[in-house]
Amino acid sequence: MKNLWILIHKYNAFFLFILFFGLSCYLVVKNNTFQRASAVNSSNYFVGTVYAWVNGWKSYLHLSESNTRLAEENASLREQLQRFTHADSVERVTVVDSARQVQYNYIVARVTNNSIHQKNNYITIDKGRKHGIRKGMGVIGAKGIVGIVLNVSEHFSTIQSLLHSESRISASLEDSQAFGSLVWGDSYDARYAALRDIPNHVKVRDGERVYTSGYSLFPPGIEIGKVAGSGSSGGDSFLDIRVELSTPFHNLLQVYVVEDVFAEEKAALEALTDKDG
Repeated sequence: MKNLWILIHKYNAFFLFILFFGLSCYLVVKNNTFQRASAVNSSNYFVGTVYAWVNGWKSYLHLSESNTRLAEENASLREQLQRFTHADSVERVTVVDSARQVQYNYIVARVTNNSIHQKNNYITIDKGRKHGIRKGMGVIGAKGIVGIVLNVSEHFSTIQSLLHSESRISASLEDSQAFGSLVWGDSYDARYAALRDIPNHVKVRDGERVYTSGYSLFPPGIEIGKVAGSGSSGGDSFLDIRVELSTPFHNLLQVYVVEDVFAEEKAALEALTDKDG
């Protein structure tokens, strides 16, 4: 403390200058509109620069995590491109014409709004009719399914999230390939859903993967999650399977809208079959 007082006494003129200079700047800014506006603009620029610098460092520090996530996503997309092709083979005597036509196209979109805490949750994306999106298309993320396109405008679309009381997705178990309906709403927890309509004689193990069956809007084999517990339902005829979802809905930033090239053809054929029946 003694040294501090000695320092202040030794440089008292300098400290007084700083004090009066700061006071004079304050009075000038306070009592003059032009100077006040200039000071505000300068302070905003300075604060903005500091925030940009801090965010830049944050981004740099998280580069490793971002690169890992992008690598996983790229690997998943490569697997999908290899698996999700439709084989259209025509055989005539000894001549074999094997043409492999891609059945699913993917439209990349950014999430602009998302809810996870409601009974019925919806997601808004920045792609719409202009980009080829239509009502009823399936939507997936880097790690699993997201929902179904509900409404479409020229530049935006809303998605009925998987976290919706009326969502029904056909899903199958990894080991037995038994399929049922994936629903949400029992616990209203964004991390879990329930797989229904699986007969109770099917053996289910904890940690078993759950995938899309291919009987709905989604390509087969897309991971939905893993079994987190199972037991008999009230009637004892079907199992009540708890599924831990693989999609992180709490930080969903980017999605892929799935376009089934053969969707209209399939729908028209099924409508004709129903009519004949």
